[in-house]
Amino acid sequence: MQETPLKTKTAKGIFWSAVDKFAVQIGQFVVGVILARILVPEDFGLIGMLAIFIALSQTFIESGLGTGLIQRQDRTDIDFSTVFVFNLAVSSFFYLVLFFSASFISDFFNQPQLINLIRILSLSLFLNAVSIVQKTKLTIALDFKSIAKSNVISVFAGGLCGVLAAINNYGVWSLVIQSLVGAFASSVSLWFLSTWSFSVLFSKKSFHSLFNYGSKLLAAGLYAQLLNNVYNICLGKFYPTSSLGYYTRAKNFADLSAGTIVGILQQATFPVLASLQNDKEKLVSVYSRMIKMSAFFIIPLMTLIALLAKPIVILLLTEKWISLIPLLQWMVFARIFYPMSVINMNLLSAIGRSDLFLKVDLSKLPLTILALIITIPIGVKAIIIGHVITSALSFIINAYLPGKFYGYGAMKQLRDMIPFCFAALVMSVLVFTVNYFIDNLVFQLFLGINAGVMAYLIICWLMRVEELKEVWGLFLKLKKRV
Repeated sequence: MQETPLKTKTAKGIFWSAVDKFAVQIGQFVVGVILARILVPEDFGLIGMLAIFIALSQTFIESGLGTGLIQRQDRTDIDFSTVFVFNLAVSSFFYLVLFFSASFISDFFNQPQLINLIRILSLSLFLNAVSIVQKTKLTIALDFKSIAKSNVISVFAGGLCGVLAAINNYGVWSLVIQSLVGAFASSVSLWFLSTWSFSVLFSKKSFHSLFNYGSKLLAAGLYAQLLNNVYNICLGKFYPTSSLGYYTRAKNFADLSAGTIVGILQQATFPVLASLQNDKEKLVSVYSRMIKMSAFFIIPLMTLIALLAKPIVILLLTEKWISLIPLLQWMVFARIFYPMSVINMNLLSAIGRSDLFLKVDLSKLPLTILALIITIPIGVKAIIIGHVITSALSFIINAYLPGKFYGYGAMKQLRDMIPFCFAALVMSVLVFTVNYFIDNLVFQLFLGINAGVMAYLIICWLMRVEELKEVWGLFLKLKKRV
């Protein structure tokens, strides 16, 4: 009797999560393209230097407590209030830390502009902190429709103000304005959309209970942020600012695709996986389908971006970004296993094993350090190629424990991806042939996308790929509703 409500809520959650992610990513993509056409690579490089400090601070502020609330089955009002007070206190603390350490950050990168940039940009920490509980409440209720509204408002408001600032020659400050206005709009809208009653009560017992779970995720989150942004530090320190600008744009393009798929599945299914943690059979069924559905979308998408990188970059960003092309082609393959890796790690969080989450994450540190030591002296392209290798190895490591616990490890997951890889290979041959005989970039992009997608879908249909049937069935249901 409980199967139908759960499936219905999950389906609605995935639908609105998809609307959210696609709308937000499309909005961010459009804004990013406009800003890239107006600004110069150095502007993006300066913000890239500050990314790790904002990301690490934000991770401390969240501390895995929001995830702990979602995972906990017997949560109370005092739990939510405790997390809210903690978020406010820690965000204020880290703003002061970044404010007074701004000169040291500036000296490290030898960029005087960073002092004022970090002091103003850090205000986003407080703006984001005041709405964490509201967003958590909506996530627990699987109310992704409200979250989608908030995110769309944030992207539209921040993007509009950022573009207007860029048009009026504010330079790198346009990116700061975009971030702050977006954070403010998100917080205000979440307060209006959430039903949580404001409270500033703090319970030590509640905090210790939540932090016992969240502390492992905090450590893993800090490690992940350091790992994701260590490339920014190295490029900002040892290479020209423009090189970091090219790198961050390549990373954003790749994350636009992989991040969208991860966001849809992770946001909508984490509370479902958490609710099924005591039902092994259902948990494995949902988990394995998530892996296969992610691969069904991500493998052809990343392959297509790599094949069409030249027309994408030149047509959208102009020729001043031409150095981005080879970096983008490698970066998308560094992200091709990202959705599946995240889902494997997400499973450990859902079953309450944040301790294992941390251990698995830390085990990958030597790979990254070794890759950086080898590639930093060679160049930016070599750094990204090293990232491709470490990403593939990280996927295997991430899938080890799920394979041990549930019998669905890396080898079985890779075997399930073979049909998608074969279809993507056929698609690649066709797109490469089209690009070889056509010089016009507009035609290359238009024909490449259409021919590639059609080839991939036809091959999947001929191989009777189950994921294609599921997507088609969902499309028909949505069509009937419309």
